[in-house]
Amino acid sequence: MDIRLGNGFDVHALDDGDHVILCGVKIPFCKGLRGHSDADVGMHAITDALFGALSEGDIGQWFPPSDPQWKGAASEIFLRKAIERVAARGFQIGNLDCTLICEMPKIGPHAKAMQDMLADITGVDVGRISVKATTSEHLGFTGRGEGIAAIATAAIFAP
Repeated sequence: MDIRLGNGFDVHALDDGDHVILCGVKIPFCKGLRGHSDADVGMHAITDALFGALSEGDIGQWFPPSDPQWKGAASEIFLRKAIERVAARGFQIGNLDCTLICEMPKIGPHAKAMQDMLADITGVDVGRISVKATTSEHLGFTGRGEGIAAIATAAIFAP
């Protein structure tokens, strides 16, 4: 059996707005995330983890921010491409684990909806998808509320 792991990391700055999108879920908030696409740091980190497990680069290589066609794009497009590549290479997703790093908004009340959304997009059983959060104890840019970061790990396998 061929088992591979990949990790992903993403950061987006907080800016003017009235919501953030995290792991595909729109969360009302007093700010928005700034990015070329919808700036979904969770989905971007998971996408990078899958591309990393395949040794196929990163989200920026597949969807360059310099390409205007991705302006405002839903991050689901990027994740679906990574899932397509996993299948094309003969792999299956074993599990996904994503940690969102921010002081606000509170992630706990939305974590189940995020897991459900990711399960729906990936076709992976919700029991194999983890979405959780941590703060940075008011340290650094996430602690000051200047941005949100995410780290993700993906395990893939070929039977």
